[in-house]
Amino acid sequence: MTAITLPALSAAAANVPPALHAKAKAAAQDFESVFLNTMLQQMIPSTSDGPFGGGPGTGVWRSLLTDEYAKAFASSGGIGIADQVYRALIATQAARPT
Repeated sequence: MTAITLPALSAAAANVPPALHAKAKAAAQDFESVFLNTMLQQMIPSTSDGPFGGGPGTGVWRSLLTDEYAKAFASSGGIGIADQVYRALIATQAARPT
């Protein structure tokens, strides 16, 4: 896949309705959040008891914690995946016949 340059994106973005920009931005951020959640689940050990004693709810709590961490990271800029996904979505929408 080739990188989408900013001038090409600007030209393509002019043909895409504003509502689709917002949807594309939200979808890209959600995608990055899911990706980060998957990474964080692998990074946080599931075998340690930790400060909560390792009871039956620990797995659920850990899942919710990693989900919130991922959402916070993605909404504060993330690692750059959302920007690339957004560019690809806008370029795809711009290439569609109207």
